[in-house]
Amino acid sequence: MHFSIYFTLNLFFYCASFDYAELLLNYGNCLYDVSTDIFCCVPAANNPSLCLHFRPALLREQHYQYLKKGLRHLSDAYECLDASRPWLCFWILHSLELLEEPIPTTVASDVCQFLSRCQSPTGGFAGGPGQHAHLAPTYAAVNALCIIGSEEAYNIIDREKLLDFLWSVKQPDGSFVMHVGGEVDVRSAYCAASVASLTNILTPRLFEDTISWILRCQNWEGGLSGVPGLEAHGGYTFCGTAALVILGKEHMLDLKALLRWVVSRQMRFEGGFQGRCNKLVDGCYSFWQAGLLPLLHRALFKEGALSRQRWMFEQQALQEYILLCCQNPTGGLLDKPGKSRDFYHTCYCLSGLSVAQHFWNLDLHHERVLSREENRLAPTHPVYNICPEKVAQALQHFHRLPVPSGDRASDPHPAAAAAADPQS
Repeated sequence: MHFSIYFTLNLFFYCASFDYAELLLNYGNCLYDVSTDIFCCVPAANNPSLCLHFRPALLREQHYQYLKKGLRHLSDAYECLDASRPWLCFWILHSLELLEEPIPTTVASDVCQFLSRCQSPTGGFAGGPGQHAHLAPTYAAVNALCIIGSEEAYNIIDREKLLDFLWSVKQPDGSFVMHVGGEVDVRSAYCAASVASLTNILTPRLFEDTISWILRCQNWEGGLSGVPGLEAHGGYTFCGTAALVILGKEHMLDLKALLRWVVSRQMRFEGGFQGRCNKLVDGCYSFWQAGLLPLLHRALFKEGALSRQRWMFEQQALQEYILLCCQNPTGGLLDKPGKSRDFYHTCYCLSGLSVAQHFWNLDLHHERVLSREENRLAPTHPVYNICPEKVAQALQHFHRLPVPSGDRASDPHPAAAAAADPQS
């Protein structure tokens, strides 16, 4: 079957829950140039000569309006995320910084004050005011405050109590529970390592045995599972790998098996990534999977000659999938056509789009922006998933402060600063 016909049929069946005429109108008028017929399109990755006619566009203004409204007002549909409110702050703020839209000072201050009410008296951040501290919203809150990057934002974080909280969820085998009495999985190790390194409270004793526990999560497939012995999964694989990068031990993974697993998750026709073997493509894995490739490039670069211009996946095809299949015409991004928009998918689709556009380290920066310069996003840091200058600013601020003292704390971990450069 000719690829253009397959692509059209594939898009049609993906979108069975849409009104098809409306779909073609939206895609014809918003995502393509108006003159482009979807039935005649061959993706540019397969036919570069058609780039002049195949011009998908990032709907910047629509996304900006959707995100700006979300900072002040959420519909009743978000009631189920009452225990994830710092995540909403992070998803929206990070999406705005990728779009290079400034955050008004009054809004930034309001976010800071809200997150201060989410901070637990015993350390760490909860999913909302008055709730119990949890590693996931702690990660989201610290990232959101680092995106704001003001003295007010930094001063919200009680580093001494944050360190106490991290000790309270540390387990004897090196793993972390998500909250006191909660579940164990590799997300918690990443959240703990991320906030500890950004705020300069990372110590060797805090992460004693954590490296060996994460390594046991790599299975026969090559990816990492949530806990040792389960199926490899994109989100868990990113979390485990990024945690090891922060701790300076990513070379202890079977890197070639991991590379083989992750590049096999990019689908040949859609161009996007699946999260697990034999699953459908999902826009959020544009970051969770594609974000692994800069980390692997950094680790494998020391072992042999790798490109100094592109990552080890089809960057243009991923951009096509996000721009053609994951945009809601009224703003916001989504899993796949037929799904609803939300702030989670908006954040991670844009994050993946950024990864696909930028190859960079301290010495190099090559851009591969599909179709038009207006589609360009700001770069995102592959370890922390906030913009690199915000990472550098936070590290500079918190490394001027001493590591909080305590019976369980010791000297700062030497690998924490190294993680700031994706290919140092």
